[in-house]
Amino acid sequence: MAKYGYTGAKPTQSRGNNDGVFGVNDVVKLLDDNLWGAFPPLNVSYLVVAGGGGSAQGGGGGGAGGYRNSYASETSGANSSTETPLSLSTSTNYTVTIGGGGAGTIGGGNQTEGSDSVFSTITSTGGGRGSRYDSRGDTVGGSGGGGSRGGGGSAGTANQGSAGGDSHASGGQESGGGGGGASAVGANGSSSGGGNGGDGLASSITGSSVTRAGGGGGMYYDTQQSAGSGGSGGGGNGANGGGNNGGTGSANTGGGGGGGSLNPAGSGGNGASGTVIIRYPSDYTITVGSGLTSSTSTDGSDKVTSFTAGTDNISFST
Repeated sequence: MAKYGYTGAKPTQSRGNNDGVFGVNDVVKLLDDNLWGAFPPLNVSYLVVAGGGGSAQGGGGGGAGGYRNSYASETSGANSSTETPLSLSTSTNYTVTIGGGGAGTIGGGNQTEGSDSVFSTITSTGGGRGSRYDSRGDTVGGSGGGGSRGGGGSAGTANQGSAGGDSHASGGQESGGGGGGASAVGANGSSSGGGNGGDGLASSITGSSVTRAGGGGGMYYDTQQSAGSGGSGGGGNGANGGGNNGGTGSANTGGGGGGGSLNPAGSGGNGASGTVIIRYPSDYTITVGSGLTSSTSTDGSDKVTSFTAGTDNISFST
């Protein structure tokens, strides 16, 4: 008996590779078995957040990691326009790297910037470190670190994050500026308290709204006033006096670390690790290299894969 117009040997039917003469009932059956029609384009939306910057003794807040977003016209870093999803191919390797948070320090000026996060051709820049008490400004980052000892905050990277706030030093009163966040600059330190970290940005790429990439809060030199609070999206709080340590950014948010106490000395907080989250049609299957930590869920007609640590290649198949 003929089937799909063939007698005898006939080709195997599969999604994206249908061959034959099909009646309505044939098409309905193939649709029911998910064996009919072309695959949708492999357009992949992404959220790439770098690691946040660390802070230091007497420090300004660490800057948040750079924030790049292409999902559903959501805002990207520094309140810039959404980016364009990537058009990818099957059976091709793409690199994913999760940036670590920068280390906080109690002395020696060894606080560090956050590390970059990468997805294919997209790189988000690690957050700038918060200035130490004996420095007067520091490195540019995805978002900039806050200033200390009368110095200004550092700049953020265009379309990724905001600048850190300036410090205050007058009349024996010292306070650190807040680290920049994905959506707002860090606040300046003042005689009445340390600068708050700049707020991050919210994304619903996973199906639920989550805010990430907040800047760290700046320190205040004694306990008479409050230190700066970390920005929304995982920024660590600053410390005020008493040898207190700055707060660490929340894991996988790219939040900056908070500034540590000036005298007695307290360590600055560590920056938070970043994340890479991708969203793509559920018709495709992802293969993740063993060097990455990830999880995959389904939201509507899409799959969402979140990466939280490591570096390796990924690929897609049908």
